[in-house]
Amino acid sequence: MLQGRWKLPILFRLYADPALRTSQLKREIAGISQKMLTQHLRELAEDGLVDRIDFMEKPLRVEYQLSEMGRQLLPVLVAMRGFSVAHPAV
Repeated sequence: MLQGRWKLPILFRLYADPALRTSQLKREIAGISQKMLTQHLRELAEDGLVDRIDFMEKPLRVEYQLSEMGRQLLPVLVAMRGFSVAHPAV
């Protein structure tokens, strides 16, 4: 579920804001391409960690937010990040 360079930054960004559009995520995650962002958001939604909200409007308006399962995963991810900061790779 968390394989890939960009999934953790996407999850942490969605943790900070309740809902974000793709363009907002792309602006706020430095270095990510539109293709990778779209691919990882799709995978996270398929895995149940992110909810995709389609407002059925023209022009197209879609937002992403953490699902309940995604919110349950966040304490584990925060602990992993804390561990990696305390024990940097040699």
